[in-house]
Amino acid sequence: MIAALRAEVEQLRAELWRHNRLYYVEAQPEISDLEYDRLLKRLQQIEHEHPELDAPDSPTHKVGGEPIEGFTQVDHRVPMLSIENVYEEAGVRKFDADVRKGLGEGVQPAYTIEFKIDGVSLALIYEHGVLTTAVTRGDGRRGDDVTNNARTIGGVPLRLEGDDVPPVIEIRGEAYISNSDFAHIRAEQIRAGEEPFANSRNACAGALKLLDPKLSAARRLRFFAHSVGYSENAKYQTHHEFLAAVRRWGVPTTPRVATLPNMDATLDYAHELMDELHSLDFEVDGLVIKVDSLEQREQLGRTSKAPRWVVAFKWEKYEATTRLEQIEVQVGKTGALTPVAHLAPVEIAGTTVSRASLHNRDEIERLGLRIGDWLVVEKAGKIIPHVVRVEEHRRDGSEQPFEFPTHCPVCNTEAIQDDGGVYIRCPNPQCPAQLREWLRFFASRSAMDIEGLGSKLVEQLTDSGLVQSLPDVYRLRDRRQELLALDRMGDKSADGLLKGIEESKSRSLWRLLVGLNIRHVGTRTAQLLADRFGTLDEIMRQSEEQLATVDEVGEVIAKSIHEEFASESGRQLVEELRGFGLNFGEPIPERPTDASPRKFEGQSIVVTGTLTKFSRDQIKELIHQHGGKPSDSVSKKTSFVVAGENAGSKLTKAQELGVPVLTESEFETRLASDE
Repeated sequence: MIAALRAEVEQLRAELWRHNRLYYVEAQPEISDLEYDRLLKRLQQIEHEHPELDAPDSPTHKVGGEPIEGFTQVDHRVPMLSIENVYEEAGVRKFDADVRKGLGEGVQPAYTIEFKIDGVSLALIYEHGVLTTAVTRGDGRRGDDVTNNARTIGGVPLRLEGDDVPPVIEIRGEAYISNSDFAHIRAEQIRAGEEPFANSRNACAGALKLLDPKLSAARRLRFFAHSVGYSENAKYQTHHEFLAAVRRWGVPTTPRVATLPNMDATLDYAHELMDELHSLDFEVDGLVIKVDSLEQREQLGRTSKAPRWVVAFKWEKYEATTRLEQIEVQVGKTGALTPVAHLAPVEIAGTTVSRASLHNRDEIERLGLRIGDWLVVEKAGKIIPHVVRVEEHRRDGSEQPFEFPTHCPVCNTEAIQDDGGVYIRCPNPQCPAQLREWLRFFASRSAMDIEGLGSKLVEQLTDSGLVQSLPDVYRLRDRRQELLALDRMGDKSADGLLKGIEESKSRSLWRLLVGLNIRHVGTRTAQLLADRFGTLDEIMRQSEEQLATVDEVGEVIAKSIHEEFASESGRQLVEELRGFGLNFGEPIPERPTDASPRKFEGQSIVVTGTLTKFSRDQIKELIHQHGGKPSDSVSKKTSFVVAGENAGSKLTKAQELGVPVLTESEFETRLASDE
């Protein structure tokens, strides 16, 4: 008996170590999380029942994978433990019961719930507000120093904002690649004849392993903060207070986080979050439920492997095989022709699946799809599943190739392919399908957030002719009686819609920029433009070259923005919206006039430390307006450094290289001088 168990233990350990390495080191997992957890639980069961078979180096005592060779290894001051996983609501209820038992009779903890991002764990260490180190999880005790790569990640500020930042704070979260960016990366790989990444997590893990930060930056990594590690003199007492502080400091946190008073309310909200999965632009493999009080967390403590105050409510990815009956090409808000697979209905994880996105024409070609093919389809928490592969061995000769349309399937305009890109588009701005999708996006939470203007109502408005252009949305206030004639539109619904439309006029400039549907302009770019120029009119006045000087914009985005506002249709749209009183922003105060001398023409200027007279955006704006280029790194080519308090390593490097260093007052003096 013992001999057989010993053999099983050795086999389980070898298998778990192998999958650990595949998952954490090589980023090429072969089994699902559920299968891995089953192996681990079996090993834990044997070791618990037969302690003589336990060993200090067993995978049951191991949190994660080994650090990757080639990077400096850093000890975690606070171990980065894994989280206990459950796959059923009953497991969440048991977690709640265990928590309440651990806290004592009559104590009802509040819980914070958030999406579990399917990315790569990362710890960001800030000292006096400055990013000094970024460390991967590694084995939970030690990880790899990937600071240079982390500096390129969207959402990772090099300096935290605010006057309440602790002297030392370790912000933990997930590095990830958005679905839209990942689709673009895969399309580029396919076009270049390369093997595309299997999934976004593998691509993200590989990016952090790259030795060249430029190559890592090309993967377009982003970051969501979700927890704290080591900290000094922190003033928050709960997890939701920590998240609020992190957001204040300029670090993005997982969206749609909520703190609920008990587990019943938490699970109700969990189902709401599950219903929203289809709208997310990042991969999610579960939800994380945490005790909110930090004091209660201390009381609950941890096991050798995981904290007792947190659980991951996960779902598994499932596959099924079905036939491809047809491919429909849909038209998006930017005119992109997107193929969608119509499948013979098949049940996957308790739901009937009949459609799957195919992304673009190159994806069809890569998969080698033919109408009538048998396909392997994968479904996780997403509404639209993913086609994994074609079962070529099941072909019988009756399958037919699919011809991608040369014209828009809605308005019959000849389609064109992006210059140097993979997407094929309808170039007709009057295309009815584009208008419908644009209106849906314009009204969404990501843009103008118009309450009451949902997808079904958009279809009614466009089909009835009430809305034939974007500005027609704001003309609906004068067409109330025609609104009431629409299906299921009563007085209350009409009033709610018109109120939502009126309220949208005061939305921030960056939201309007997002809603204008300019290619390549998302939330981040829109915010940068609004912060830099203040008003829509000022943005429209900029040349393509001037727009390209904005941080993170570059030539491609600048060209897209300039072409939009230089076009007759773009200018007409702006003027119509102006007439309805939408918020076009506010001028930035003390903006130098065109006649102002360009004192810093061609100079590279670094700003470091905590400023008291300027915000970081204000001083960068002044540098830009006077011909200079703000830079984030000090080198021999740096013209001078403006140093505030706690300037840190950049000041030291400037002094070592002999680069001139100015205080804020000296910068103001130089700006005001006639020289």
